[in-house]
Amino acid sequence: MQFRAFNGSLDRSSRLVRLALHYAFYDWTRGMAPSRRFITWTGILIQGYAVFALWTRSLVWPLMWPKGLPLYVTVALFYGVGAALMNGMLTSEFFRKIQLEADQIASRQIQQTLTPAKVDEVPGYKVETFYRPLRDVGGDYFDVVDLGSKRTLFTIADVSGKGMPAALLAANIQALVRSIAGASTDLLDLVGQMNKHLCRYTPLDRFATAVFVVLNRETGGLTYVNAGHNAPIVYGSGSARSLEVTGMPLGLFSEATYTFATALLSRGDALLFFTDGLTDSISGDNAEDRLRHALADASGSSMQMLTSLVDPQFNEDDVTILLVKRDAEDSMVSG
Repeated sequence: MQFRAFNGSLDRSSRLVRLALHYAFYDWTRGMAPSRRFITWTGILIQGYAVFALWTRSLVWPLMWPKGLPLYVTVALFYGVGAALMNGMLTSEFFRKIQLEADQIASRQIQQTLTPAKVDEVPGYKVETFYRPLRDVGGDYFDVVDLGSKRTLFTIADVSGKGMPAALLAANIQALVRSIAGASTDLLDLVGQMNKHLCRYTPLDRFATAVFVVLNRETGGLTYVNAGHNAPIVYGSGSARSLEVTGMPLGLFSEATYTFATALLSRGDALLFFTDGLTDSISGDNAEDRLRHALADASGSSMQMLTSLVDPQFNEDDVTILLVKRDAEDSMVSG
């Protein structure tokens, strides 16, 4: 017991030493603009030269010149100029990072309002969601849209990249889905318009995988387009099957064509949407196979089981889960 406590104390000490060495040799200027970084290092070097001159008692060592009061006045002047340059640049960088942090907080708050904490109820179905961005803001998106005529659109998307650029594109996708779905209920038209818009108005290195599923609430029929995304899984009664890819990711080629496919969500079955952050966070090989087997054997709360699969040691991406379960018994479905 004492040996274990000693090992724990040693580990903590070694971590503190490593942390101290990291901060001692960390280049705090590497995030600055090149011109500001140059000025900062100029100030640091001037201060270093002033300290060296004071130590050697000379400005042009090994020659002992000047001597006495002129030396000390010159050293003090050099050190003051160097400190002023360094502190001025570091202070401006400090305020710049405070502004960036404030913008980041505002962005997170805006994304939280765009990401539904609780989706609207879907008659005859239970809908659960889980969203955890890797950073303050993320590039995952999901939504549930009532199309009328007893139909509901479920969508999930994963934008390439992370952080603010991905979050901006995710917000753009949300606006597109809401605006196009409100004007047209044709699934292929929705996906085609979104792809052309993203190809035209986003950088070449940005794209998004996505799945769009229209549910007929009365029959459980599913019509879907999978644009290069992780295949959603329909599971229940001890089995699990996937809604495979029917087209390429959005935003790559403006002339890309998409096809739809159909499936059925029987009573008591569930439909799982997820981003690759979930499977990447599952330890071991063949994460999707493990997920499929876990769903086939699931009992009790599926969402609780799914979130328990996320291993923080492997989590390096945003994690989004959208789970739709059809009631086992017949219920009144309102349009």
